[in-house]
Amino acid sequence: MEFNEYVSLHREDIRSKIFEYFTGEGPPGYSRMVREYSDRQGKYVRPGLLMVTGQLFGAVEKNLILPAAAMQLSEDWILIHDDVEDNSEMRRGKPALHRIYGSEHAINAGDGAHIIMWEMLRDYLKAQGMERGLALFDKFGEILTATVEGQYLDIDFAKNIRQIGKADESMYYAIIERKTSCYSVWGPMQLGAVVAGADAKALDLLKAVGTEAGAAFQIMDDVLDFTADEKSFGKQKYGDLYEGKLTLIALHAYAEASDSEKERMDKIFAKERASKTKEDVNFLVETIEKYKSVDYAYSVAMKHGDKAASCLNENLELLPDNEFRKTFESAVYALFKRKK
Repeated sequence: MEFNEYVSLHREDIRSKIFEYFTGEGPPGYSRMVREYSDRQGKYVRPGLLMVTGQLFGAVEKNLILPAAAMQLSEDWILIHDDVEDNSEMRRGKPALHRIYGSEHAINAGDGAHIIMWEMLRDYLKAQGMERGLALFDKFGEILTATVEGQYLDIDFAKNIRQIGKADESMYYAIIERKTSCYSVWGPMQLGAVVAGADAKALDLLKAVGTEAGAAFQIMDDVLDFTADEKSFGKQKYGDLYEGKLTLIALHAYAEASDSEKERMDKIFAKERASKTKEDVNFLVETIEKYKSVDYAYSVAMKHGDKAASCLNENLELLPDNEFRKTFESAVYALFKRKK
């Protein structure tokens, strides 16, 4: 079974578990805001990775649903906060939550969903016992700590540094290794493995594979910001440029640019989102196209993907040979061969 089919098969079980925790209690309108992003539904890649890895290492499906639901809800509340911090326009094909209700309500709604996520993990601990429950609880804490550290670095560039000339690829990778490789790939994989009681060698392999696959995934996300249409991508086209995000694409274009182009790029990146004009963004797009920086980023993403595949293939003896191995392998490939 391919990974996309696997996710489709389990999506409703995960979604239903999330909505068991949305009781509708509280002031009028509050619950609607808290569940808004969950109602819109993401791609469920992270909970899918958690579940297929857990089943690969022998976990029972019913024991994976609640951790998968907590993983998906973490995505929903993090994105609410992320959209406020980035002042994003769209999320999952609709206006970002703060664009509808204001930043104050959006932040509060994200906090509400955050609390529910920990309630889910508390219930898992109560059901599975202290040893296994704490192992999952601690792993969630490790993953989320890395995620907010990555977000700090991301915000620090966009709000304080604000010049491509003061950044480099090491800064970019420091961000994506935390926000993407950890949170989106090897973290969910390790959570599933923890539920299954997998050993340290297995966890190390998942981190090694996920670090490379996660880099490929994020760089492809940067590429899709340029190449995908808004409807399929669910986000504003050129959103990274409007938000002043540090990307491999922007770094490559800056490195290739003339001195006058560098100067203008820095001036545009120094502007707040609301101050960036269409002319500013068009200049950045034209410069990036001029130096074929999207093609460069795509080639780098494929190199990371190849490294992930090689790491996986060289260590197959560490993976159980069962019906879920092919699905897990297809998941790794799907991360960097994505089109949306």
